[in-house]
Amino acid sequence: MSIRILMVDDEADFIETMAKRFGIRKMPITIASSGKEALRLLGEQEFDVVILDVRMPGMDGLEALKEIRRIAPLTEVIMLTGHASLEAGMQGMNLGAYDYILKPADFDDLLDKVRKAYERKELNAKAQG
Repeated sequence: MSIRILMVDDEADFIETMAKRFGIRKMPITIASSGKEALRLLGEQEFDVVILDVRMPGMDGLEALKEIRRIAPLTEVIMLTGHASLEAGMQGMNLGAYDYILKPADFDDLLDKVRKAYERKELNAKAQG
């Protein structure tokens, strides 16, 4: 099972650490440092799961989520949120995100959510035939 993951976050150190940890598990990820970059990548290739930070300069995660739902409706999205923006994580779920996780993210928890989001995407894809 090769899950195509796009991780969107403007914190370079965090995203590099996560990329290494996913890579160790043979789950290479594509990274984007902004919502606009993420949407460009989604227009060029298909992803199963997007891990999306809520707070980013320019287009925030909730704006990006609305566009992701429009251009890649089967792609599951997990919102990354700090304690201060917990409400935004819940808002994201109302807008169609699969789930949210608090930063600093526990990697095993995030990995579990990615796998479950992927399973849901596969079920939805089969249901649509």
